Amino acid sequence: MNWEDEGFVIGKRRFRENAIILDIFTGKFGKTSGIVYGGTSRKVKNHLQLMNKIFIIHTSKSENKIGYFKTELIKPISPKYFDNKNKILCLNSLSSILKSTLPENQSHKKIYDSLCFLLDNFSKENWMNLYLNWEVQLIQYLGFGFNVDKTDTQKNFNENTISINVDNVLYKMPKFLISKNEEKLDNNDIYNGLCFVRNLLENKFFNPNNLRFPYSRKLLEKKFI
Repeated sequence: MNWEDEGFVIGKRRFRENAIILDIFTGKFGKTSGIVYGGTSRKVKNHLQLMNKIFIIHTSKSENKIGYFKTELIKPISPKYFDNKNKILCLNSLSSILKSTLPENQSHKKIYDSLCFLLDNFSKENWMNLYLNWEVQLIQYLGFGFNVDKTDTQKNFNENTISINVDNVLYKMPKFLISKNEEKLDNNDIYNGLCFVRNLLENKFFNPNNLRFPYSRKLLEKKFI
């Protein structure tokens, strides 16, 4: 199957001496892997940084075998934030979450569009608000969402969090994830938000599928303790 599309780099690993296997996420074809010959060269590997947006030409002799990619850089994203450790941790988290949760070769247009919105606004001051809301949207788009109005709500843990019961599991949910306001969050707010989404992802997706929660996402969470 041959096709062309735009997408984001979400993973890569060495393959033979001068090639890599590239994992990408596109709007039309979802998560797909392909071999990039010459991918270890300085010219090519520099534009294949995680979460960079690229143009892909995919060719394959058989649907049952991994195909081949020709790539061209559309928009460098991660290099813009090499001097911001928190944002690089967040981009690494993005790529690992997508790589872990998305099925192969299935279009997820809503997830792709929400990712584009996040990355287009990643330079804004409220980027962590946007990232946390993106994770909540991801859970919903994967079919594991919840409606706060339809869950059992317990008394507040404090003025910033509420306790909600989802499928007989109690979660500590920050109120800002309900209101989706754009106020600046402190480290405690961010940590609580990351913990809430991690617990939900683990219980809804990772644990039932015997998958390990991405280490890069845990590193992002630890940064705000």
